[in-house]
Amino acid sequence: MGNAAEKARVFLELVKFEHSIFALPYAYIGALYGVGEGWPSWQSLLWITVVMVGARAFAFVVNRAADKEIDARNPRTAERAIPAGLIKAWELWLFSAVMLAAYLYGVWQLDPIARLLWPIPLAAFVIYPYTKRFTPLCHYWLGLCLGLAPVGGWVAVGGPIGDPAPWVLGVAVMLWTAGFDIIYATQDIECDRRDGVHSMPADYGVAAALLQTRVAHAATVLLLAVGGFLAGAGWPYFVGVAIAAVQLGYENLIIGPSDLSRVNAAFFTVNGIIAIVVFMGAVADRLTA
Repeated sequence: MGNAAEKARVFLELVKFEHSIFALPYAYIGALYGVGEGWPSWQSLLWITVVMVGARAFAFVVNRAADKEIDARNPRTAERAIPAGLIKAWELWLFSAVMLAAYLYGVWQLDPIARLLWPIPLAAFVIYPYTKRFTPLCHYWLGLCLGLAPVGGWVAVGGPIGDPAPWVLGVAVMLWTAGFDIIYATQDIECDRRDGVHSMPADYGVAAALLQTRVAHAATVLLLAVGGFLAGAGWPYFVGVAIAAVQLGYENLIIGPSDLSRVNAAFFTVNGIIAIVVFMGAVADRLTA
């Protein structure tokens, strides 16, 4: 039992299950507004959750496997499960197969259009770890992966794919993600430059990279508001966006070129709260409609 519990802990650390808090609330927001009148069914929300968690876990396995050698040379990441040898190859790929199966099964429980679009998120996830080998725009590709969440939630409940609202929300999530991923990348500048890994901080310096984050996050707030307007959101949603704007301001305030000591607080804690706040604003909007 102890070995099984330890192995489970290793897998949860491998896929950073807690990071689901970044994208999952936006998938729910897409579903809340994509359904039109009323509420999404509990079955739809359940399968959206299965799809999101399955796809994300599969993506993390691919990412960690692709970056095994890079992670092994970086003191910050050398103790991760794969470079540290805590997981056997067959365990890794069996786990990824189970997560992929969960994703595909969940897709088939949702609106029929989801069954046509399922390869798109997987392709984006598989490509992502290789983008950092070629371009500092890798942060925006990661943002694209998470930005599919509100679009996916929207179409999963039958929302029209041609409606601009979920796409605007998706771009907002893309820019938000790219911005905080740039902050995260400031931890690895020396290793990235040594290994030829591209990132905005490594390629252009911390000051220019953090300025880019501030611009991206300002655009995030604007697009969250525009997306909500296009979706027909009421005032509680915009209160959530306003609170998120304050939190984004705080996130960018506590990080600077001369002080990177609070990167983890800016990356995980604040951004996790931002996603929940915007989601709660959407829920309050539907409750008061």
